[in-house]
Amino acid sequence: MPLRFLIKQLCMPPGVLFILLILAWWLRKRAPRIATCCFVCGAGGLYVMSLPVAVEWAARQIETEPALNAEQIGQLAQTADAIVVLGAGRDQGDAAWAEDQPSALAIERLRYASRLAKASGLPVLITGGLHFGKPPSEATIMANVLAEDFAVATRWQESQSRTTWENAQFSRQILEAEKINRVVLVTQAFHMARSRWSFEQVGFQVVPAPVGSLARLDARPDGGWLPDGKAFMQSTWLINEAIGHVAYRLFY
Repeated sequence: MPLRFLIKQLCMPPGVLFILLILAWWLRKRAPRIATCCFVCGAGGLYVMSLPVAVEWAARQIETEPALNAEQIGQLAQTADAIVVLGAGRDQGDAAWAEDQPSALAIERLRYASRLAKASGLPVLITGGLHFGKPPSEATIMANVLAEDFAVATRWQESQSRTTWENAQFSRQILEAEKINRVVLVTQAFHMARSRWSFEQVGFQVVPAPVGSLARLDARPDGGWLPDGKAFMQSTWLINEAIGHVAYRLFY
């Protein structure tokens, strides 16, 4: 297991919250006040992160790019020269498939990218490297699904990147040779601000095309105040994005 991945798992929820709960149990007799604080933070964090209303509020702070409207989609051929789709991991081991498949988030991006490609006629680049060093690359897996399930060809595959910053860097190397500077960028709405910043930093003019907004309650009958497993997963995405948004500006 890569050290970077292990550190991230321990420092991010739910890992860090479970560490707080373990500390609360371990310190319950030695330092009861500290133990109480650890317990409140750990249990409280698990509860708040599982609330759909918390996800909605956090997403409104992070999702700063609006979705494309019908008029903008109709003008993409005039405002951009290519569509870039960012990878989002892959799934392994499903008996229904003979090979690895794009994650659910990646499928959502591919579906939207296919809609935009068919409406605009723009060529597609998919960027995504090896998952823990194991071939095939995310770009290759996504390109196969885009062709087989959505009838859209991928002109370029970028298969070296491991991060959003590398997505931008290596995509720039490919498209610069084609004299392409204007791109439609397809990724999740919560991931768009950091992605757009990265691509603009390497010289692209970006038309953001976010998909899958979390800034809504999705018609939950309880008003979003009851804990929900899906909400907890979405909270981890948003926390990761908020940290990444700050870290990219510090380190890049």
